[in-house]
Amino acid sequence: MILINLLPHREAARKRRRETFYATLGAAALLGGLIAGAAYVWYQSQISGQQSKNAFLQTEITKLEAEIKEISTLQSEITALKARQQAVEDLQGDRNLPVHLLNELVRQLPDGVYLASMKQEDRTVTLQGMAQSNERVSELLRNLGTNSPWLVKPELVEITAGTVALSPRDQRRVANFTMRIGLKRPTDDQKPADALAAGAIKR
Repeated sequence: MILINLLPHREAARKRRRETFYATLGAAALLGGLIAGAAYVWYQSQISGQQSKNAFLQTEITKLEAEIKEISTLQSEITALKARQQAVEDLQGDRNLPVHLLNELVRQLPDGVYLASMKQEDRTVTLQGMAQSNERVSELLRNLGTNSPWLVKPELVEITAGTVALSPRDQRRVANFTMRIGLKRPTDDQKPADALAAGAIKR
């Protein structure tokens, strides 16, 4: 006996395939959603961790900036104190400069040279006088430039010929001169050494 299946088996198979497809599609969508959720949670945790690190770094940067400001303030105070100390030392050194100036002029003035006036502005002294000859003026310049620890950079400003009447019948030719010299403080020699020491400390 032959059995013939008259039911719509093709539609039933098509329906089963459709149901399987939709089930697979739903499972894939669910799996994709789970993966996307897990990735979102992971990225959020990474962002949160980085934000906390950034906040920590910003706090530390703020602290360092405050410390840098304090250091710069201390450095400016140290500079101001050094400037005051230098000013006091310069004043103490300048107090004795006139004495050193007069002593050096007496020691270095050659015979035949006479000073008529002396004017000091800051640490520059202008001398006016007369000498028996130009050679005496040159000797004075050499003495002031090489033999004096207190006088530096002598400079001849002007030299002119003149006459001096020793008596109504005795007139002598002289050389009238004007020169400038610099006064040296005792602390001037120490300043280059201090500058070198400060540079070495900074390095």
